[in-house]
Amino acid sequence: MFARLFAQSGLSLDRLRALVEVGARGSIVRAAEGDFARQSQYSRQIKELGDFFQIALVERHGKGVRLTAHGKELARISRFFLLGLSNFQRGCLAEGQTFRIGASTTFLSQFLLPLLARSGSAPAGVRFTVETVTDAEAERRLHDLTLDFAVVTQGTLSRPLQTKELGQWRLWLWVPKTICRNARQAARAFAAGQLSLAWPVAELPPDVLGVLGDREPPLTCNTFLEARTALAARRFATVLPDFLEPGPDPDGFLRVRTAALNALQFHYHLAWNPRLLRLNPHAARRRDALAVALAGQFASA
Repeated sequence: MFARLFAQSGLSLDRLRALVEVGARGSIVRAAEGDFARQSQYSRQIKELGDFFQIALVERHGKGVRLTAHGKELARISRFFLLGLSNFQRGCLAEGQTFRIGASTTFLSQFLLPLLARSGSAPAGVRFTVETVTDAEAERRLHDLTLDFAVVTQGTLSRPLQTKELGQWRLWLWVPKTICRNARQAARAFAAGQLSLAWPVAELPPDVLGVLGDREPPLTCNTFLEARTALAARRFATVLPDFLEPGPDPDGFLRVRTAALNALQFHYHLAWNPRLLRLNPHAARRRDALAVALAGQFASA
């Protein structure tokens, strides 16, 4: 069945691992982390793999090289294979497991980290690593199996990724009372484009981008938490999810309902790759436990 694969030299676990590491970091230089000897080794190993399969696995990109489409596909297959071997080894040695979870900065801060920090949130031997990721990055890394789970705002991801809803949320416009006297005045100023806004572009779902039209806010930042910090200076208004208060002095701000924002409803979803569950059956229990616990955290916010 596999005679042709082993009829010639050039295929090995070390070479496949080199390809996987380069694929995960995006280039040979980044994967080698400044080690010229390792960089040369990676280049040689990937060339030997390319010779074995008789295809180009890397291509020139600027001053360096990156994986070709064939290289990315072989890296994906290899990662799947090596993860299966690694999980099998851990099971044989009765070792613990580490699960990698990605989410936005705000979701990590408000829900995920408080949950994981709680005593008894995971059985003995289970560890977690959390990372800040965008929805697009989360989707790519779930496909690559460099994340085990992710929390995203999109309910439908490309196949075979699957999701489970954790909760719904809306956006509120928050305006310092030093800028507007009342909510009606603030709503009119927002509709007319007369408010100085701090706009958290990285965490706003795509549906919100059209609310501003052609207007460019005077301050853009990445996260809702950064926008809340700007709001505290009382020079900017901003939008925050309904689970996030403006700070220790909410009485100094107007919470404003606007027609444009009120028409929008958003969701958080736990996402995963079902291939992970085939590689690691224990991941199904972690997925289910996370989904229940995070939905509970969100509901009580």
